[in-house]
Amino acid sequence: MLIPLVDAIPAVSGKPGRPRRRPDKLHADKAYDSKHSRADLTARGITPRISRKRVDTSKRLGRYRWVIERTLSWLMRYRRLVRRYDRLGEHFAAFATIACAHICYRKLLKATM
Repeated sequence: MLIPLVDAIPAVSGKPGRPRRRPDKLHADKAYDSKHSRADLTARGITPRISRKRVDTSKRLGRYRWVIERTLSWLMRYRRLVRRYDRLGEHFAAFATIACAHICYRKLLKATM
């Protein structure tokens, strides 16, 4: 599922010109360590930063993954998202968006004080 996920990344806007469709490098844990994944990422022009099984420690990637882990822990504070009470995916996405907006609001409020 790694390669379809990379192919589904939307274009990133910001700088003038044609927007980038792919990242420069990809950080992943040992679950994605395979020759096939590394070769496919390299063919797409992405530098794979994947921990190798039985060689690298998990602590090496920890400094890059903490942002994602922190964000997921913020979202898991909202009980409705953890338990997934909604049957429709659109409702779940809406509540996840509301949770993200609430998190950003609290961070902005704290920054202005």
